Amino acid sequence: MIFTKHSNAFRWIIVVASFAIVSLILWKTYEFFQHFKDEERTKMENWSFAQTEFINSDIEANTNLDLTLKILNSNHTTPMLTINEDGNLGSYNNVDESKIEDKIYINKLIEKFKSENNPIYVKYQGKVYSTIYYGNSPLLNKLKYYPLALLLIIVLFGAVIFFFYSSNKNATQNKLWSGMAKETAHQIGTPLSSLIGWTEILKTENINPDYIIEIEKDVDRLKTITERFSKIGSLPILEKADIIKETLDSYGYLKSRSSKLIDFDIIIPKGEIIVNLNKQLYSWTIENLVKNAIDAMKGRGKLTVEISQLENDVKVSVTDTGKGISKKNFNKIFEPGFTTKKRGWGLGLSLTKRIIEDFHNGKIKVLQSEKDKGTTIQISLKRAN
Repeated sequence: MIFTKHSNAFRWIIVVASFAIVSLILWKTYEFFQHFKDEERTKMENWSFAQTEFINSDIEANTNLDLTLKILNSNHTTPMLTINEDGNLGSYNNVDESKIEDKIYINKLIEKFKSENNPIYVKYQGKVYSTIYYGNSPLLNKLKYYPLALLLIIVLFGAVIFFFYSSNKNATQNKLWSGMAKETAHQIGTPLSSLIGWTEILKTENINPDYIIEIEKDVDRLKTITERFSKIGSLPILEKADIIKETLDSYGYLKSRSSKLIDFDIIIPKGEIIVNLNKQLYSWTIENLVKNAIDAMKGRGKLTVEISQLENDVKVSVTDTGKGISKKNFNKIFEPGFTTKKRGWGLGLSLTKRIIEDFHNGKIKVLQSEKDKGTTIQISLKRAN
């Protein structure tokens, strides 16, 4: 209970603590890098001092060169070039010997080394005999990229945690919605059975048969709604069906029960188009799109349903003359909870997206929309083999 109550504060504490730890690690890494760089600098200064001693030995014929030569031969990692006072290359270490005669290569190395470290001058009695240019050792170069690698690991770790949390949250939400849907179907089932019984009794009475037919249509409608809710949370069974017929059935039902101020139009090709469908869920999809279109037009305008076919695909488009959708919301309208209506839960289009993409392996998108001119939402499904 305490954690739930203060969960937001705990999250911020974790975020701040994580930021502080990462900053500390990066700072210590930088300090270590600079310390290692200073040590390399000291090593190269010792090497330059040994070079000075070596020059001094040539001038003064000093024969005690054991330590000097040991220092000069000790560099096995740091790349370096010694440029003599006349501008010619003197000694070199840990560079590509196959290119050592290439002056362009040498000049590029000098510029690179100068960008990494300040050169060291070899002097004797105030005279500069040579200049040492040296770069970072392989170990130092690897260490330079360590903070980036650390940040990448932290980002990846954070992404894993986020996706785990997100998927776990989505699974919990899906389980909740599935349970609510099945409970709704169960609750509708009891009065529905009673309505079916009363309908049979009314048939024996002296009542206009047309009334009975309309009541039966609505009873059948309630049966369909019950079946839809019972399928939420379970993998629906797909069967080969004519998408034109299924669309016409849903379209006709809504047309007969909608405002007469709506100009309904349907454009369909001749013949059948067979698609793997779950009829109840597909009908739900069409109804959601049509109802949203009617709401967007505030009960007055033109609504067009068009079915077209390509070689392997079927396109079902629902077009209205409503208020339109801003481009930034083209994808948001399919997110759970997103709605521009004063009343509504924002679940219709998210369910539609799940039915089409998760259950039917199709696609749904806002094909086009223009402010105060209307919107077209298009469904794409694969034709059955």
